[in-house]
Amino acid sequence: MTTTATGSAVKATASGRPGPLLGLWGPAASPDALAGVLLDPGRALAAPDLRGEPARRALTLMRERAEAERGTPWPQPLASQYARYFQDGDRTAYEDAVFGRQQRLTRAVLMAASTGDDGWLAEAADGIALLCEQTSWCWPAHEESCRPRGAVLPDPAAPCLDLGAGDVAAQLAWADQALGEPLDRRFPGLRERVRAEVRTRVLEPFTRRRDWHWLGLDGHVHNWCPWICGNVLVAALRLAEPGEERALQVALAVEGVDRYLGALPADGSVDEGYEYWWQGACRALEALDVLEHATAGALDASAVPVARATARFPYLMHLGGEWYVNVADSRARPPGERPWHVAHRWARRAGDPLGVRHAASRRSAAVSPDAELGRAMGELADPDWPAAEAADPPLVASAWLPGVQVGVARAAAGTARGPALVVKGGHNGENHNHNDVGSVVVAVDGVPAVVDAGRPTYTAGTFGPDRYAIWTMRGDWHNVPEVRGTPQRAGASFHARDVEAADGPDGFLVRLDLAPAYPVDGLERWWRTARLDRSSGEVTIEDAWRFTGAGEPSVLRYLLAGEVRRDRPGEVEVRPPGGGRAAVLTWDPGLAAGSLTVRELDDPMLAAVWGERLTRLELAVPGTAAGSVLVRVGVRG
Repeated sequence: MTTTATGSAVKATASGRPGPLLGLWGPAASPDALAGVLLDPGRALAAPDLRGEPARRALTLMRERAEAERGTPWPQPLASQYARYFQDGDRTAYEDAVFGRQQRLTRAVLMAASTGDDGWLAEAADGIALLCEQTSWCWPAHEESCRPRGAVLPDPAAPCLDLGAGDVAAQLAWADQALGEPLDRRFPGLRERVRAEVRTRVLEPFTRRRDWHWLGLDGHVHNWCPWICGNVLVAALRLAEPGEERALQVALAVEGVDRYLGALPADGSVDEGYEYWWQGACRALEALDVLEHATAGALDASAVPVARATARFPYLMHLGGEWYVNVADSRARPPGERPWHVAHRWARRAGDPLGVRHAASRRSAAVSPDAELGRAMGELADPDWPAAEAADPPLVASAWLPGVQVGVARAAAGTARGPALVVKGGHNGENHNHNDVGSVVVAVDGVPAVVDAGRPTYTAGTFGPDRYAIWTMRGDWHNVPEVRGTPQRAGASFHARDVEAADGPDGFLVRLDLAPAYPVDGLERWWRTARLDRSSGEVTIEDAWRFTGAGEPSVLRYLLAGEVRRDRPGEVEVRPPGGGRAAVLTWDPGLAAGSLTVRELDDPMLAAVWGERLTRLELAVPGTAAGSVLVRVGVRG
């Protein structure tokens, strides 16, 4: 059933209680109050000086890419590409064309705004018009009108508000911000078309319907909520007419961001992992920045504890170089630039010097040529970001995040040299879940050697009933036991219990019982204890079990990346991707027989991270009623 929003009051979160924003602001965030404080559309978004020399220098890479593509055909998403998702599951061909079109438009807008050149303005107008004429802004994987109609193409009369539609609406708003007057002069009528399309495809559906799953009104809140609500906020502020309807749209967007922040643990951790932090928590922080500007500071969230806490998450997950802790569908080495200016700004607000250092260590002198328009504008509008002093990343000694039960520890703070240990507890009903309760990752000198594969290219099967037929999502390709022939199951009821973490100068330890993650009769306990010994520079992972009686053997598995050698029983050497020092895994071969399985990587997304293959070490352990096996991981030069 479709429900309709009213302008009476901003609602509480799905739990029935206001989240941290509404709890702080109360009636000040209601539609009535917002109608009186919102800046007019011409001033509601921050406008960087794009004609100044600092912006022109920062746009060097943008300019090079824009000039190279100028005069070539625009990317053209095709009906046949859209249909493929429903025919053979491929979503990449269509999405690549869509993303290519939007990225080119961003570059054209910034060139037109920074140069005042009419040729670039025409290029930008072409891209804007192409988006207005695109049948649907919704990505095919999210389209809800096709399957009920038995169709493979979207119904323009029933626009679906998803991540893609929100992205386009916000991009058009930022383009209007950057080029409004020149567009009126050269292409009169185009801005009216933009407003009509955004109103029909995004703002009206957002206001009219309250049954969008991503709103989280059923209590399941994930990264779609702040991502879409943040984009709707931008679109409403710039493209909607001042008045009650605009104020309601903004209030509902604030409600969504509030609901997301209210669902985050107090430590700001994100169960979708580091890569998805940028598309969830970071989107929420960006929306708060937009809102503060649009209300001339009346709605300021800089003191909200969970907002300040989540800004720490990226640097706590850093292993070294380009490598980060990856859980769920995150990748250990995500591609592309990130909007580090957002993390830098929030670290400054929180008085967090480690966050400031980490973000500054990632700073590039030029805006990424693939940056989203809003993020590029935000980067260029931050006067403190270009002045950020170069710094080395902090590389904290350890972190334990009870909200997601993820722990990270290294041999010494401030250096990636030596071993690092990652331990994950949690449950198997998390967002973008993999069946990985109790998994460990071990890095050497900042590069993972005992690894989590991450995710392959998304297809129609990724988020459907066949998700756990995909090998990267299954427990047998994660660093967890298979207990008496039974892998872990999906669902929140399959979880770790009695989780303990301890940290000190000599070491870091996590102990957890994995038994609830396995539907195995007679399994009483499966203790996993992972420890980093800072004195010896060694990681140990001990598995100890207790059943009501003897039974089939169990298997311990460890996924290895890089060059793997096995020269003697009870030992495997792993030289991680890129060379460098090796990790050496040893165990008592009398307790656990070992074997290796090589997995060739034919998926480009996995191969881009790990190379040509991954190797799985399998240790068969006896089916005794009680027992234990200890695996040691040392470093070899």
